[in-house]
Amino acid sequence: MDEQTLPIRFIGEQIEVTYQQEQIRIKNPGCPDVFTWRSKEYTITRVINQWTDFSRRGNMQRNMSEAHHAHAERKGSWGVGKIFFRVEVDTHQVFDIYFDRAPQSVSDREGNWFLLQECLSNSEETKI
Repeated sequence: MDEQTLPIRFIGEQIEVTYQQEQIRIKNPGCPDVFTWRSKEYTITRVINQWTDFSRRGNMQRNMSEAHHAHAERKGSWGVGKIFFRVEVDTHQVFDIYFDRAPQSVSDREGNWFLLQECLSNSEETKI
């Protein structure tokens, strides 16, 4: 069961991630083992939840037939969507991180990782 969390601060910054095992599906990666944010390394100790958003917006939504659009919403299509993870790290903080599948440029087609926000978990709420 997913524990309830409350966002306590928006971050919205790019991060670097590290895996103990090589990722086979670059555009559909699993949760990393470590991320680095502002030169500090955070080891992920627990994945609390995972979800995806493969919705298309704007012109990308209009350039696809309805049948293909429904499939893409469920499974994703190349370069579209985000994969989110709510994680607890070795400092006992809870963060939402995500992988943005959109290529940034022709030379950077793999996508990028971002730290979305820090959250306050229920267990921390009871301490306050």
